Amino acid sequence: MRRKVIIMGAAGRDFHNFNTYFRDNEDYEVVAFTATQIPDIEGRVYPPELAGKLYPKGIPIESESKLVELIKKHDVDEVVLAYSDLPHQYVMEKAAVVTSAGADFKLMGPRHTMIKSKKPVVAVCAIRTGCGKSQTTRRVLDILRSKGLKVVSIRHPMPYGNLVEQKVQRFATYEDLDKYKCTIEEREEYEPHIDRRSVIYAGVDYEAILRSAEAEDPDVILWDGGNNDFPFYKPDLMIVVTDPHRPGHEVTYYPGMTNLLMADVVVINKEETADPQGIETVRKNIEKWNPNAIVIDASSPIFVEDYSKIKGKRVLVVEDGPTLTHGEMKYGAGFVAAKKFGASQIIDPRPFAVGSIVETYKKYNHLDLILPAMGYGEKQIKELEKTINSSDAELVIIGTPIDLRRVMNLNKPAVRVKYELQEIGKPDLEDVLNNFVKKMEKNI
Repeated sequence: MRRKVIIMGAAGRDFHNFNTYFRDNEDYEVVAFTATQIPDIEGRVYPPELAGKLYPKGIPIESESKLVELIKKHDVDEVVLAYSDLPHQYVMEKAAVVTSAGADFKLMGPRHTMIKSKKPVVAVCAIRTGCGKSQTTRRVLDILRSKGLKVVSIRHPMPYGNLVEQKVQRFATYEDLDKYKCTIEEREEYEPHIDRRSVIYAGVDYEAILRSAEAEDPDVILWDGGNNDFPFYKPDLMIVVTDPHRPGHEVTYYPGMTNLLMADVVVINKEETADPQGIETVRKNIEKWNPNAIVIDASSPIFVEDYSKIKGKRVLVVEDGPTLTHGEMKYGAGFVAAKKFGASQIIDPRPFAVGSIVETYKKYNHLDLILPAMGYGEKQIKELEKTINSSDAELVIIGTPIDLRRVMNLNKPAVRVKYELQEIGKPDLEDVLNNFVKKMEKNI
């Protein structure tokens, strides 16, 4: 008798767990995926082209709000939680909902979900969304390439479009971003690699993606993690970024604490703007839970393209969407720039919000003076554009990892804020990667 399964997800880890463990496994029948966190995922089907021979009609993707109904309707045996950036309390609340409905509750770990590469893998992960994982990945990429190594990067999935077309995606040019109709969130992660003339892969089927990346014969595969998920590939070196602006989150969020425990290297980022007590809390938690990890102190200073324009202006600040939403931050680099360079006022964007942007503020009610760069589809990008253009700001501060002016037409002047990782003192990432390369060379 096949065990009936529901996989709870958000169009990322859920698909990966299915592909690596359940797809051709005749002991199980996956009756549905459920979706949350990301808009407009539910109501679709995980296509038969990706689902395999056991699912000729594909697998329905339902709203997570129907979870109990689905458990009872299909007489489900077990429910697998497969998304990330979740408070431990939330995880156990979901466990209680599932078990009270009669099913088993399951979390899947690295043994059954990590794929082994033929190439050395460096993984960069985080304990929360918005820790600074992206700039840490860029720093690692730059160091490895400075040593003459060929690096191919692979990003944690963000498959919000046609899943069949997104099975394996390769990004090397801006035209590739248009080809795959990338969302703002996707562009934020891929563009910095393209700017460096570096190749980055993403998609849905991470076995196929890995083999395509390996076919380019890189010296190193660089895993660029998403949210606070643990890697899809077995890492030879695992770097995990923490955030002293949210001290304690490194041991109270799933699966970020898993990352902390697995880390070879832990980066304490944003020290230049964090409270010293917050830094100390993070440091003590690293010492308690992973005393053998190498700890690197770091900052993420901001660089504004024309900071003189900010002084005395009424500004609208737009920040990275996921950092503000399920990352639960109230501000980012754009807000810091507005304060630092003398904006007369940071305006409240909520009166100007339209469409799904209004719903975003209702769902994430900790937000007030910041506009999250929501753009999970063409319609939402237009709503974000209209929200910005309807505001009475004199200047827009773009604190997102990409320049929004590339994907929308703004009717007011704007300045862009960038940020890069800078280590403080020793050891630093150069030291760590020097040792990694020496071990690589010894094993060749």
